[in-house]
Amino acid sequence: MTARILVTPRSLTRAPNAELKRLEDLGYEIVYTRAGQTPGEDELLAAVPGVVGWIAGVEPISTRVIDAAVDLKVISRNGSGMDNVPIDHAERHGIRVRRVSGGNARGVAELAITLIMNLLRHVSYSNQAIKQARWERLIGMEIVDRTIGVIGCGAIGQELSRIALALGARVLAYDPAPQHGLSPRGAFRWTDLDTVLSDADAITLHCPQPADGRPLIDRAALSRMKTGARLVNTARAGLVDEQAVLEALDRNRLGGFATDVFDREPPELSPLLSHDRVVTTAHIGAYTHESVANTTRMAIDNALAVLREPVVSVS
Repeated sequence: MTARILVTPRSLTRAPNAELKRLEDLGYEIVYTRAGQTPGEDELLAAVPGVVGWIAGVEPISTRVIDAAVDLKVISRNGSGMDNVPIDHAERHGIRVRRVSGGNARGVAELAITLIMNLLRHVSYSNQAIKQARWERLIGMEIVDRTIGVIGCGAIGQELSRIALALGARVLAYDPAPQHGLSPRGAFRWTDLDTVLSDADAITLHCPQPADGRPLIDRAALSRMKTGARLVNTARAGLVDEQAVLEALDRNRLGGFATDVFDREPPELSPLLSHDRVVTTAHIGAYTHESVANTTRMAIDNALAVLREPVVSVS
């Protein structure tokens, strides 16, 4: 029987990437979930039997799905986030879990800097106003000499920092495990979270959810930010207390908010998402030709490294 590999990332089920042909050339049968959709538990339960490898996306993977995947040897994420995978449960079943680090860093960083500049110049607001036959000219800010706060300075945060510095901004970086050997050219400084919150003109999030599950940007954090500061989230929806952000916008404490991530996708329209100083994108940070190719290639390499390991027999 041909060994099967499950492919579930939306970017790959919508338009299968040429990198996947490598798996077919090696004799694997590729199994896809619904095109362009995030598969739910029932769909995954139906798909995993007989699968030896899994190129996985952001879809939640339950312990029930792991229990049903009796032939599975490896789950290979096409990104760095692992919040959706019950790693300990998988490993207890002998399933190796791998992730890609840095393959989509440029794509996400470019989107984050685009959203920062959008908020600084009111681009989306102006676009919408003109389409509604309103001529409203809001004065903006140039990014030169602005202070960009980067919370989470791994591969994406570092790439974002380099772009911001090249544009003439200053960068304040916070990470629980700072790489003090990293010092990009320009006005870059490692600092603590409180300093990032209080001193940055725009803050961009590139970190995992806190272990306790609470939002990192809550009412207390928002109260420490500069009046009129901009906030960008291309990481995880749970990092931000949406009600607190809405209140901060309505009180003009926060100058603008942009997000590429949502608790549920697609999201329901809410007072926050329909606010005229909120910019939204459809989880497109890593959805570029280059990032998809990079992360697919790396995820396949990670899966094959496990699948090709010699079987050790115990006599």
